[in-house]
Amino acid sequence: MKFKHLLRLAILLVAAVLAIASARAADAPEVADDPALEKRVNDIGLELRCLVCQNQTIADSHAGLAVDLKNQIREQLKAGKTDRQILDFMVERYGDFVLYKPPMKATTLLLWVGPFALMAIGLGVAALIVRRRRSAAHATPHLTEDQRRQATRMLADEPEIRS
Repeated sequence: MKFKHLLRLAILLVAAVLAIASARAADAPEVADDPALEKRVNDIGLELRCLVCQNQTIADSHAGLAVDLKNQIREQLKAGKTDRQILDFMVERYGDFVLYKPPMKATTLLLWVGPFALMAIGLGVAALIVRRRRSAAHATPHLTEDQRRQATRMLADEPEIRS
């Protein structure tokens, strides 16, 4: 019995050691030596959506792609490109969806209207379900005359239960 417990403990310890050995800290994001340059990278990053997370800007994300995009922005800034040129490059490469606040135009209409349309559809379906359940709860069963007589007889035959 003791041997089984020791064996289980040994297996758990080996598994823990292997898990710790295989786990490694994520690489620290690259940071420019120039704080002004890093602020511009961050400012541009606040305008771009993380394509992996999608609900974060690349400035807030630590996903690999977000780090790569920040490094790309850093390199382009070092090459002398303007913020607008960098944003235009990102839109050209990834489409309007890469912008955290995409412009309102025909190609992005679904991004702007889609959530509201889905919410309206969901509310409509919910209202329909509620209406059907209420009408089903209030509906009286339609009995034929034969069924009515049979129910009356059955109720008359039942002794009353008093509490």
